[in-house]
Amino acid sequence: MFDWFKKKSKKPVEVKESKPKAPAKTAKELATEAGEPYVAMVRMDIDPNNLHQGAFELDWNEIFVARLVKAGYMMKKEDSDADIVDRWFQNVCRHVVMETWEQEQAMRQSGIYVKTTDIGNGRSEVS
Repeated sequence: MFDWFKKKSKKPVEVKESKPKAPAKTAKELATEAGEPYVAMVRMDIDPNNLHQGAFELDWNEIFVARLVKAGYMMKKEDSDADIVDRWFQNVCRHVVMETWEQEQAMRQSGIYVKTTDIGNGRSEVS
């Protein structure tokens, strides 16, 4: 019944050597090769004792910095790439805050402000 199992192959087994695979390219490398700007948030840290304090770590390519320089984010010749990107990021954050504030002001003036009241048992009343 298991005769096929007992028979050994007379052919020598060939061992194929595999070439080590090149590591996959990162999104930054792909964007740079394509001549496109790249910026990404690598990490965000929050102070557990003061949740209002935190930091962002960004990664970018030279093409992104060049675009920022063309857009006027370089203020001095001594500005480093980090200074230029930081200035841009602060501007983005400022715009987010202003847009949120303007929306809140418009809702208050129009009387469309939403009030949420906790009524217990994991339920809320929205008015």
